Amino acid sequence: MMKYLFLDRDGTLVKEPQDEQVDSTDKVEFTPYVIAALLKLKAAGYHFVMVSNQDGLGTDSFPLATFTPAHELILKTFESQGLIFDEVLICPHTAHENCDCRKPKLGLVSAYMRDLTWDREHSYFIGDRDSDVMMGKAMGITPLRYDEHSLDWMAIAEQILGKKRTATVVRNTNETKITVSVNLDESGKSSIKTGIGFFDHMLEQIATHAQISLEVKVDGDLYIDDHHSIEDTGIALGEALKKALGDKRGIGRFGFCLPMDEVYAKVFTMECNSDDVTCALDISGRPHLEFKGNFDRDKVGDLSTEMIPHFFESLSYALGLTLRLEVTQGNAHHQIEALFKAFGRALRSALKKEGNTLPSSKGVL
Repeated sequence: MMKYLFLDRDGTLVKEPQDEQVDSTDKVEFTPYVIAALLKLKAAGYHFVMVSNQDGLGTDSFPLATFTPAHELILKTFESQGLIFDEVLICPHTAHENCDCRKPKLGLVSAYMRDLTWDREHSYFIGDRDSDVMMGKAMGITPLRYDEHSLDWMAIAEQILGKKRTATVVRNTNETKITVSVNLDESGKSSIKTGIGFFDHMLEQIATHAQISLEVKVDGDLYIDDHHSIEDTGIALGEALKKALGDKRGIGRFGFCLPMDEVYAKVFTMECNSDDVTCALDISGRPHLEFKGNFDRDKVGDLSTEMIPHFFESLSYALGLTLRLEVTQGNAHHQIEALFKAFGRALRSALKKEGNTLPSSKGVL
């Protein structure tokens, strides 16, 4: 089925001048990244239809003689880059004429409304005004409101195409050689080899319960002890998660807690001070770890229990994570497994993407 992008012109494809009329070639200025974004969308199979209100076009105040050269320059520039519009639909009327073709009315796209063969679920109406949003909704397709500062063309392309949130980090030191790869939108394809069996099992718990794919390969100085391997793996994993998250738009940001057997592991943000509130972790950009828990033995398998808080500290500082972890007394194996499972579950909620807005009133994470 055909997928369409119905595109407003002034303020969306080209910048709108103060007098709201692009009536000379000197006034033609394309919006940032519009050509690059449309080329990506074309490669994904999208067709383009321009839908534009041009108030009073053909009248003395806006004659065709001044409109046409600028309009042809816009179309020919797009065409020179391989971008051709299936149709260019223009309403020439003013608002007081009460025509049927002025956005957000559907007169201009009536033929598309009658045609049931194109893909409405994956088509979009993109414009910079309320009328564009209203028209998209009236057509039964998703409206996206272009804004150079909050939803620019690259963000629009990313949102439509669904950018893959993947990253690979290579960390080589005199003590360790580590490669960590993450895919935040895929699960069940993990491969973990750190040389520390129980640690492998714990990293698998993060991947499983966060519903991500994680590949970890570590060549460390285990003939000394496990300190460098675990610390540097935490750093590399934190860096990979941070890289894969990109600008963090649309993420859930927060998480929760988990009971296991006779122990209870809590993961919660620094902002949650009430015992009744457990909301996991905060991908805040402000790294901090507070860890509460005691283990009744020095090792579980070949993993030193003293390295558990150090791993989470290394990860938190590399990712920019505000994190508090607490686990009650019990079997050390269960305590550690509860912590890693709780962290994975919390991470799942925090990484989940549900939109394109930044989850912060500050405007930055």
